[in-house]
Amino acid sequence: MVIEFQRAARHLIRMRHSLIIPALIAAMMALAGPAAAACQAEFKAKSDNPLKLIYDVVQVEGPCTVASAQVQLQTRLASQGLTLLKVLSVKEQ
Repeated sequence: MVIEFQRAARHLIRMRHSLIIPALIAAMMALAGPAAAACQAEFKAKSDNPLKLIYDVVQVEGPCTVASAQVQLQTRLASQGLTLLKVLSVKEQ
């Protein structure tokens, strides 16, 4: 009788662990989901003297809108001596 009780107790402990791990994984994924969303902006830029045309896709912070991406890209590109011509699109990843 004692042996059967010990087996049952071990089985319950294993079952509890097998439920805790998936629950923890689900909780971590739920918390990480919104934070992991990234916004990518597709743009065209240029540099003068010599003339260079640039197309690129970069990650931007904050709201995933063309206006927000435009403000961020103008600042980034100006520090590199580039002029933003147009933000072609933005999309959340």
